[in-house]
Amino acid sequence: MLLFIALANSHYFLRGTSVLGGYPQDGSAVDRVVTWLIATVVDGRAFPMFGLLFGYGVARIARRQEALGPRAVRRLLWRRSLVLVVVGFLHAVLLYVGDILAAYGVLLFAGAWSVRWKDRWLLVTALVFFLLHTLPGGGSLTISSEPPHISMLPPDPLSAVVHRVPVSLYVALLGPLGFVCPFLLGLWAGRRRILERPQRHRGLLRVTAAVGIGAALLGAQPISLVLAGALPVPDRAALELLGPLHDATGILGGLGYAALLSLLAARLEVRHPRPVVDAVAAAGQRSMTCYLAQSVVWAVTFTPFLLDLSGTLTVAGTALLAVTTWLGSVVLADRMRRTGHRGPFEVLIRRITYRQPPRPG
Repeated sequence: MLLFIALANSHYFLRGTSVLGGYPQDGSAVDRVVTWLIATVVDGRAFPMFGLLFGYGVARIARRQEALGPRAVRRLLWRRSLVLVVVGFLHAVLLYVGDILAAYGVLLFAGAWSVRWKDRWLLVTALVFFLLHTLPGGGSLTISSEPPHISMLPPDPLSAVVHRVPVSLYVALLGPLGFVCPFLLGLWAGRRRILERPQRHRGLLRVTAAVGIGAALLGAQPISLVLAGALPVPDRAALELLGPLHDATGILGGLGYAALLSLLAARLEVRHPRPVVDAVAAAGQRSMTCYLAQSVVWAVTFTPFLLDLSGTLTVAGTALLAVTTWLGSVVLADRMRRTGHRGPFEVLIRRITYRQPPRPG
């Protein structure tokens, strides 16, 4: 998930004579291949998986704390929501205006009520929001021809604050609408512990992985081939059909990825030693810290008053930077695991949510 988020975020900083979907259109053959690969496998597919896992985690918290009663659980989730909003807003203003933590905090504030919904309402509401993604429109980032906004590449620190505050508020308030569907499906799956018990749900997970990933790969092709330069850019009306197709099938892909990884984890669990698996798991246990660490790299690399490489790096070079950044975060997380340290932001959110110190390890 963190690797995919790094790949999905970093290319939006790039400048070019012509930009479509966050990709400069004047790159080399290698850049076009990388563009096709990221647009097919990553863009619009990573964040739905993140939303599903977020909802799944909320269901786990609610289950563990159910003895406290519904009101106490809601207040606990609201405290978690508050810290996500505050950390996310500061993250957006200081480092990366495309932050999603604040949006998830807003989503959790409203979604805390849905923890008590019946399964039928969770699934029906998720379906309604999924269908909204299929409606024609120009809101998809995959069809945007705009270069990086000044809030992404501010010329000086004062401009960063001035331009990022309104944009971050906009993202935090409207961004949750795009994650309602996977969040509610995550709540439903979390109640049944589907990802935790893949042996019991192997059939469902296999079907979800096959159908979800298959739909995501096929649904991405019209836009992916256009972004890669293999097909001519169609007219605006066609783009407003293809963009929502890419996004809607991306939700299915996010579900498929989560199912596939659950099946894979079941196989890897019995193998020893497993240093690579443990290192990746350590990053997952410190996902907020690793996510925020990525933004430090983006800020230093792309900000005009720092290294200012947004007009120098290519799509392929930026993808390599994203992979390297993720690998670095995995090594760091594994080091913290070995020394018995939790991520600092995981410590913070636990202290505020549960009003108690974190457990060691």
